[in-house]
Amino acid sequence: MDSRIAANRRLWNEWARINQESDFYDMAGFRAGQTSLKSIELEEVGDVAGKSLLHLQCHFGQDTLSWARLGAKVTGVDLSTEAIARATALAKELDIDARFICANVLEPRELGDAQFDIVFTSYGALNWLPDLGAWARVIACHLKPGGRFHIVEFHPIISMMDEDAKEITFPYFNSGEGLRFESTTSYAGGDHAPIENFEWPHSLAEIVQSLLDAGLTLTSLREFPYCVHNCWKFLVESEPGRFVVKHHPGRLPLLFSISAGK
Repeated sequence: MDSRIAANRRLWNEWARINQESDFYDMAGFRAGQTSLKSIELEEVGDVAGKSLLHLQCHFGQDTLSWARLGAKVTGVDLSTEAIARATALAKELDIDARFICANVLEPRELGDAQFDIVFTSYGALNWLPDLGAWARVIACHLKPGGRFHIVEFHPIISMMDEDAKEITFPYFNSGEGLRFESTTSYAGGDHAPIENFEWPHSLAEIVQSLLDAGLTLTSLREFPYCVHNCWKFLVESEPGRFVVKHHPGRLPLLFSISAGK
């Protein structure tokens, strides 16, 4: 395994332990039957009842299990051994039929030749991947003919800003070199010992082109002037469940979504 990916696995193993117990993920509400899915993905993906769904970078399984509650036959894949163990335990605890696999989404050999009606990924996934070409080919490989891919993701612009959103600190375009960080806290809250990790910026054009190069047909591309997760210090809530940059409310794209078919 690439040493940078291995470093990220160590980080996400730690974050899986922290995040499942955080207020950010509201496990009490989830256990009581609340969905973790947001309106954007619910509207774009639509009815999943009776359909097979592959969730790439599923973390500890909240969204995957939310799709299962809506009737999908779900498989979740994640790099983190700790996240997959927790996802499997959560499915068992809640008596939800779901399959979880620990694998690198850039080469998920553990999936074999399985194909799905829907492939889904969302929120904070792409910046951990060095090669979107490989990512898109995995999607195309595991989609059934006539299947649909959906992503809802943080807009690349949001990752360029410093902590106060007053300066551009990080690049928009991917040079191929990972940006090295040392994390001491999870985005969901909770401190931990320093862990080295790596991220890669991806422009909107790179994301779209990778899907086109893999043979998928884009059916929708949307941008949103708000965020549905309060993960950055520079965000403020403009209305319930919608967060904007406090210095530039409504002026910057903070999320995007893509739908594509095979």
